[in-house]
Amino acid sequence: MYGAFQYGELKYGENKVTDEDLESYSPNLLNYLPPLYRDILEMEKLQNSLSIELGNLYFSKSDIENQLFIESATWGLTFWERVFGIQSNLSLSYEERREIIKAKIRGYGTVTKTMIKEVALAFTNAEVDVIEHPESYSFVVKFIGVKGIPKNMAGFLEIIEIIKPAHLSYSIEYTFTWWDKLKELTWTSAKAKTWNELRVY
Repeated sequence: MYGAFQYGELKYGENKVTDEDLESYSPNLLNYLPPLYRDILEMEKLQNSLSIELGNLYFSKSDIENQLFIESATWGLTFWERVFGIQSNLSLSYEERREIIKAKIRGYGTVTKTMIKEVALAFTNAEVDVIEHPESYSFVVKFIGVKGIPKNMAGFLEIIEIIKPAHLSYSIEYTFTWWDKLKELTWTSAKAKTWNELRVY
């Protein structure tokens, strides 16, 4: 069902089909028979067996179709990663792996400020500003649409390393809450928050 995978490219037992999965895919074949056959126990057993096999078939068809699209792919993400030369990392969630693939797709072609912004958007769903410093062969990626450190930064940095020209260096800037902004909080409301929550208030 999954084609030729290398050892360790799929999580063991991750894609087992449950009875609940099959229930919506398994037709009631007795409904297609004349009433005469519906009261025969052996016929009911036979049709139930056939129904389970059809359910497996329909479920597999639907599951394979899901792998053709990044947004719905699960075990098929490994194929997408192979196509774009990405090392499969099974410790990441499906969503994180999808973000890496989508960022790699957006990262094809000549690297521009717009491309870097789109790659950042694929990972963080937040606006960024790219500040170029041609005199020092560097650029800054400044997160302005989200406070704190966005999730999946490791994946974002990995893609930046792949798509940026080798002679350019870069740095990342995050947005945090400044002290004066906290003055509008009362002591009670500030006390209810953790230090990390206050940093991104």
